[in-house]
Amino acid sequence: MRWKNVFLAWFFFMLARKRPERTKRAIIERIRETLGPGYDVETNFTPRYNPWDQRLCVVPDGDLFEAMKANRASVVTGEIKTFIEAGISLASGDTLPADLVITATGLVVKLLGSVGLEVDGKPVNLARTLSYKGVMFSGLPNLFYAFGYTNASWTLKCDLGADYVCRLISHMDRQGYRICVPRREEAAGEAPMVDFTSSYIARALAELPKQGRTPPWKLRQNYFLDMADLRLRRIEDGVLEFSVTSDS
Repeated sequence: MRWKNVFLAWFFFMLARKRPERTKRAIIERIRETLGPGYDVETNFTPRYNPWDQRLCVVPDGDLFEAMKANRASVVTGEIKTFIEAGISLASGDTLPADLVITATGLVVKLLGSVGLEVDGKPVNLARTLSYKGVMFSGLPNLFYAFGYTNASWTLKCDLGADYVCRLISHMDRQGYRICVPRREEAAGEAPMVDFTSSYIARALAELPKQGRTPPWKLRQNYFLDMADLRLRRIEDGVLEFSVTSDS
């Protein structure tokens, strides 16, 4: 079951990237069939972006659509102008009455919880680093972090990253190493860490680390490639620099 779900998620993502318009039409048609011909799918379920340009919401058992058909739930699409005593005022002039508003916008991304980092007493600007295999940052010794997939279950990549870190620490113990640090290569190139158009990502890009254009600096968003890389490839790859003490 796990492998089936992993493969289906990967296949759908690749299809959406290679055939975005076709995938978009298929999703919209499926929603139209589910909600019936009288529902305004064009307004409420046809976003301006292609599938997986932003994260995709999935309703595996269709319970949301069943609730909508039974008039127990509804979807309204529009731009919020302001909050008013009665609820929400939209830019269209309409009002959405509400007793309680739960906001899902305006998220501010704070990588590592905004912890201040220093190396040898000098502050580190994470935006000037490259992500190494999605588990370390260039120039930062003995620091590991977890960053999951944006196109699949977040924990899939976190699991692979945790396995890799355990392999790395075991290797260091066997060799007597105390320090490891990824050294940035000139040929690595540079690209945004996350290839997403979501507003919360766009706002944070200037503060996020970068990724390279080639492995091991590239975040591939592909479980199968990452599994081979993080579980099977040798630890000492010429990019990780090891030392016994901070003075060696």
